[in-house]
Amino acid sequence: MKATLTALTIAATMFASSASAFDPDDLQKLKDTGFCVGCDLRKANLTGANLIGADLSGTDLRDAYLKGAFLSGANLEGADLSGAFLMDANLSGANLNGAALSYTTYMLGAILCNTTIPDGSIIYSGC
Repeated sequence: MKATLTALTIAATMFASSASAFDPDDLQKLKDTGFCVGCDLRKANLTGANLIGADLSGTDLRDAYLKGAFLSGANLEGADLSGAFLMDANLSGANLNGAALSYTTYMLGAILCNTTIPDGSIIYSGC
């Protein structure tokens, strides 16, 4: 009985952790093509990624780590960036129409510390 409970606990933990992380196939698609429309990139580590002009419209980037990422001219329309860490990122010219960046009942807002926003100015939100 104890062994069965341990096995069930391990299986439940593995399932729960995989349900809250990014889809490895989506991450590979982004790396290979620079496009990932409607992808699941929750909690993905994209530190310093070159995503200039990438199409990430409708992509789930909740809690993604985008420190120092280059997102100039990227299409992030409708993307969910709640809780994303965008410190030192460059979003100049990016399309953020309909993107979720701010605090909601269940998520913290995106960290935009020393981040270049679409109009070229720098914001220090969450420093």
